[in-house]
Parts: sequence; C-alpha cells; structure tokens
Amino acid sequence: MELPEWMNVIYDLLLFTGMALIYISEAIILTFVPRRYRAKSVKGEIALITGGAGGIGKLIAVKLAKLGAHVVIWDINKPGLEDTVQEIKRDGGKCSGYYCDISNREEVYRMAKTVQIEVGSVTLLINNAGYVYGKTLLEIPDDEIERTYKVNILSHYWITKAFMKDMMKNNHGHIVTVASVAGLLGTYNCTDYSATKFAAIGYHESLFTELKAHGYDGIHATLVCPYFINTGMFHGVKPRLMPMLEPEYVAQEVVSGILVNQIVVVLPESVRFLLPFKCLLPAKLCWALMYHIIRGPQCMMMFKGRKEKRMLKNNNNAAVMSKEAFVH
Repeated sequence: MELPEWMNVIYDLLLFTGMALIYISEAIILTFVPRRYRAKSVKGEIALITGGAGGIGKLIAVKLAKLGAHVVIWDINKPGLEDTVQEIKRDGGKCSGYYCDISNREEVYRMAKTVQIEVGSVTLLINNAGYVYGKTLLEIPDDEIERTYKVNILSHYWITKAFMKDMMKNNHGHIVTVASVAGLLGTYNCTDYSATKFAAIGYHESLFTELKAHGYDGIHATLVCPYFINTGMFHGVKPRLMPMLEPEYVAQEVVSGILVNQIVVVLPESVRFLLPFKCLLPAKLCWALMYHIIRGPQCMMMFKGRKEKRMLKNNNNAAVMSKEAFVH
C-alpha cells in the first residue's frame, strides 16, 4: 500500500532529525579527539599531485612520501620536478615525476595511461596546480583567460575522469580539490582566477554528491579553500587583517585533512565566520566591510605577480614565462 505523500514527508523529517542528532554528536565528540588518533594510513597508496614540483604541492608530496605513499608528480617545471623526485628518494620515499601540461587534454589522458602502466592505479588524487594572471578584466589578454580556465578548472575534469574509474571499481580512493577563499568571495584583479575557483568549488561539490548518491562511500573527497599563501604566487599583496599563510602550515593542514577524510578545509579556520556576512548583510554594507575594513581591493592592487615573472620579463623570455612562471 502506497503511503500518502504527507506521510512520506513526515517520515523523512523524522529520519533527518535522527541523523542530525547523530552527526552533530559525532562532530562534537571528534573535536575533542586529536587528529592523530583518527588518521588513516596512506602507506602503499599511489598519490598523484599536480603542480608538485614546488610550493605547497611539493610540501604535500614530501609529507605523503614520508607517510609511505608512492607519490607521482605532474608539473611543467622540469628542474623543479627532477629536484623534488630526487629529494624524496634521498629521504627513502617512493616518487615518480612526469612532465605534463595539464592545460592540454590529450596530454593529460596520455600521461594518465603512462602512470597507470608504469606505476599503477592512482588512489589519492590531488588537483593542486593553479595559475593567476592578476589584472583587471580589460587588461587580461584573451589567451591568458583561456589558460587560467584550462589550468584551474578544465584540467580537473580530464584528470579526475582519467583516474576515477579505477577508484570506482574498488570503491576506494580520495579526491582533493585545492580551490581558494577567492572561490568563496570575488576578488579584485581576479575576474579570471576567482571565477575558476568558484567553478572548482561547484565542480567538487557536485562530484561529491554524485559519488554519495551512487553509493561510492569508499571514495572520499576533500575541498581545500586557503587564504593567500606565501609562495610568491601573489607577490606584492599585503593583506590587512590576516597575514599570508605559510606554505608549511597549509601543506600540513591539507595532509591532516586527507588523513581524517575531512570534507572541507578552510584556512585559516576564522574565515568560516566571515563568510556568512556575504549572505546576511545588505549588499552595500558587504562592500563597505570589504573596502573600508578588510581592504581587499586595495591589497590586490599591490599585486605584482610572481618574482619569476618579473625576472623573465627583464630577460625578454616571455615564452618560458607563460609556460612555467605561475603553475605551483
């Protein structure tokens, strides 16, 4: 006998209430349990990190290798790639490095097959590589807009599709998306960068719902939204209320989040308390807060780009700059 719709609604509400009590209690209890007691093992996992030749990508790679994972690095920075691989191997870790331009879809699929043949099935995927040009809309060349989209969001589709099928076969894996606080709040000089990070967040959350809806509970997903990181990517920017995050801190928090299957990692944690103002305050008051208190637009007006970019410009080496200066 089919129940009336109103009875189904009541049943679902009661079920949700019960789940809410369980999950809230779980969250409260876990806040008092140190993460080291909740951490899973990544020993023997194959972890692929894009942009792993430098910045937080390299630091994450080193930390995962020390925990026993076989780390695979994709990057277009050949010297950095070789140095990172050798450093990890010298410390007794397992690491493989591959030159891969993730903005090229065909190259992504080709290199993915190479990794699967030479190393094995990737079980921990970290989409970390990022690119920023840092100009106002009318100052950004069209090809730079396209490149930002290819690196910061379109590559996530090709890379994830290349490796997720193997994860689904075994219902085992972990997908990490390194987005940004700029994907939660639009930022001056970043119409391209912020848009791609907004897209990365939407992509990740939608992917999470697909995996959950189809019963792939063994595939975990972690979304990382950090504030400015002191890697040189945003050279010249001096935030007013909070200092830039140190790469070591960010890398450790990302790895810790992976080990406890944390769903969302916002860095610093205090940013979480500012985000509701975007929806709760009147739009004009939000702008006043951003402009007069946080002074977000003013600090981004000081953006000078990577140090490497300016050095290469002085050497008239624009071709190399466009390939290697910004991907971290």
